[in-house]
Amino acid sequence: MDTEKFNMDDKQKRVKRISISFKASILEALKKMDETNKRLLLVFENEQFINVISIGDLQRAIINNISLSTPIAKVLRKNPRLSKQNESFEIIKNRMLEYKTECMPLVNEKNKLVDIYFWEDVFSSAESRIANKLNLPVVIMAGGKGSRLWPLTNMLPKPLIPIGENTIIEQIMDRFVNIGCQNFHLSLNYKGEMIRQYFKTLNNTKYKVSFFEEEKPLGTAGSLYLLKQKINKTFFISNCDILIEEDYAEIYKYHKESGNELTIVAALRHFSIPYGTIETGENGTLLSLTEKPELTFKINSGMYIMEPHILNEIPDDTFMHITELIEKIKNRSGKIGVFPISAKSWKDIGAWKDYLFNAKINV
Repeated sequence: MDTEKFNMDDKQKRVKRISISFKASILEALKKMDETNKRLLLVFENEQFINVISIGDLQRAIINNISLSTPIAKVLRKNPRLSKQNESFEIIKNRMLEYKTECMPLVNEKNKLVDIYFWEDVFSSAESRIANKLNLPVVIMAGGKGSRLWPLTNMLPKPLIPIGENTIIEQIMDRFVNIGCQNFHLSLNYKGEMIRQYFKTLNNTKYKVSFFEEEKPLGTAGSLYLLKQKINKTFFISNCDILIEEDYAEIYKYHKESGNELTIVAALRHFSIPYGTIETGENGTLLSLTEKPELTFKINSGMYIMEPHILNEIPDDTFMHITELIEKIKNRSGKIGVFPISAKSWKDIGAWKDYLFNAKINV
């Protein structure tokens, strides 16, 4: 094979699909990742390969408040994980396995791209790309009425609504099981007995489930007081109407390295305004005119990582939303972090439109 030239049509197509210009913005790279369902892109200057950029690179830039309009050339790693064309396949394979990388570019001495190995071509479908396993408790807030999914929730509690081949709550739990979490604490209220009975008959050994039940609705955080003395390590919290497609180990790593007491997982959502917008100054003087701007916001996804001592700050048997708890921590100068994920990494399935769109999801 002529190593100076790609002559494999399939690979050429896949390379083209995940290629991006070094002039592209961080926002454009995020959209490209969502579009291709990939978390690693090949960066080119004209036709010259120069680097790779990962979702982690983009997330670190966002965490450091670098503007989404910034060219990705300014946030590229200086020492990317690449392989040389003269390295053996075993060395390349082991490197991919060590770093769980989606693809491994091979370059020659001139840094020209001569070949590429894709994970799905090197490893069997059973080989997981999840790099780190966590054994953390997971709290799932499963006590709500699910009013956005009425009238279906008039008969079934929201956690038991079918999605794919099982239920919403199993879809959520399986994503945690994939990273080594088995201990689940389920908050119950509305139709709680149906949820208990379902798990009794499920006969699934991958879940270790315990329940804590509020006698009256206590908001999105109030029932957590029942877990005092029951959880003594860092834990995840998830709403029962969301699916997060992200490396949970990276979220945990950010939480710990930042010294956060609580970390909010935030999804980037983009909104296009189909009109030109105008900014004015004193006496109506035109300052700027922007044609059809696109705005990007960080949206609270409904997933959190929390340190166990925060449970002691939740008053007993008192209505409290998680936003109130966050404000309480913030007001005492506690450390709260925000971990960004891309728009399509977050699926809100608590409303009819979103539920119907995602109802055929399989794990």
